[in-house]
Amino acid sequence: MFNAIKNLFSSGPKESLEEILANGAYIVDVRSPSEFKSGHVKGSVNIPLETIGSKINQLKSKSNIVVCCRSGNRSGMAKSILKSGGITNVVNGGSWQNVNSKMKK
Repeated sequence: MFNAIKNLFSSGPKESLEEILANGAYIVDVRSPSEFKSGHVKGSVNIPLETIGSKINQLKSKSNIVVCCRSGNRSGMAKSILKSGGITNVVNGGSWQNVNSKMKK
């Protein structure tokens, strides 16, 4: 019952992060290039937070976008930037380790 109410009033996706990733989400890691080099989700792209606003047109063609970072803070900011640019199919995946753990192996 709680989930039904939560889904009714939630503005977030109806699919779980696992489902979104399984359906081929475009994963954007918004950490710095050096952080990205130290470890990242396989197949993810590195677009540092400070440059994400300039990539909005490039990202508009993606069907589902999952943003991640070290803790979920910068990816939350990236989600807001993308939403303000008209991209509504964005999910904050939190840390890159969280996203990585949800990927089908």
